[in-house]
Amino acid sequence: MECFKIIAKFVIFLSCSCVLLSSTNPVFAQKSCDFPAIFNFGDSNSDTGGLASAFPSFIGPPYGETYFGKPAGRFSDGRLVIDFIAKSFDLPYLSAYLNSLGTNFKHGANFATYASPITLPKIVIPTSGGYSPFYLYIQYTQFNALYTFDIGQNDLAEGILGNLSVQQVNTSVPDIINRFTADFMNIYNISGGRSYWIHNTGPLGCLPYILTAFPSAERDEFGCAKPYNQIAQHFNYMLKQAIVQLRKDFPLAAITYVDIYSVKYSLFTDPHKYGFELPLVACCGYGGKYNYSSSVRCGGTITVNGSQIFVGSCERPSVRVNWDGIHYTEAANAFVFDKISTGAFSDPPVPLHKACLKA
Repeated sequence: MECFKIIAKFVIFLSCSCVLLSSTNPVFAQKSCDFPAIFNFGDSNSDTGGLASAFPSFIGPPYGETYFGKPAGRFSDGRLVIDFIAKSFDLPYLSAYLNSLGTNFKHGANFATYASPITLPKIVIPTSGGYSPFYLYIQYTQFNALYTFDIGQNDLAEGILGNLSVQQVNTSVPDIINRFTADFMNIYNISGGRSYWIHNTGPLGCLPYILTAFPSAERDEFGCAKPYNQIAQHFNYMLKQAIVQLRKDFPLAAITYVDIYSVKYSLFTDPHKYGFELPLVACCGYGGKYNYSSSVRCGGTITVNGSQIFVGSCERPSVRVNWDGIHYTEAANAFVFDKISTGAFSDPPVPLHKACLKA
């Protein structure tokens, strides 16, 4: 199989030349890790063209307008956190593995696709309201190497939007985490990878699509839907506990848990401090308090008083947090990257460029 030919070339035992400069904090005293490639698995938060390769008509203008000047397979107006991660290592932006024609995987590949969950979804795209058929197990059986995870949001959303109660969604989390753990173990054993950078999930209750779907849900002081943020926090707690156990099971691996939730939530609790405005309102959307409607998506058209209206972007995406009701703007993604790359939100507290090191 072609994937095994690629594995033979790109299974990378991440290593770095380490020089002990201090006995007080050996992790921070050592040199940065030399990552020649990045392999990413996830959902639309890190999809750089996976779904667009499988369904070319799914994403069009104004996606990509801020940085690329045209749609670039990303569900944002520009770059994603994974793009900034690649750039920080002086690597090219990751190519989507599904877009294999004319693609060079010398510096890694991206297996993330829009709406991908950890578990097998009940309904798949292109069915309305469906999720990606490229769930996590399918992603890593296509190519057995991994460095970064950014997945889990869609497993929760499937339950939330599937009319499950908050308690029922929380009850499903252990099974989701068990599936994640099993996938991690398979990836570790197959790929030989040793360095893992794992994002938790963000504050679902602050996203316009959740706020619009559940207008009567209890709000916190910042306007976010409190019960759905609590679901995300429960998922994150269990994910972190699972990672603690994985470190015991795989002592040779450097596994970094990244609290992306706290960074993203700060954009809603104190947006003006960081130069943002209207964090709960979609930049690209139409209708209602949150400028979001499930009946017409960003880049679509809607008929109003007999006239066709194109659902385009707001005037200044650079000061907005949310792009299309579900995903973040390039400006917000850049902010998130700047915060998480320092190690201030990591457990253990290692910066991105030292993710091959164990605390």
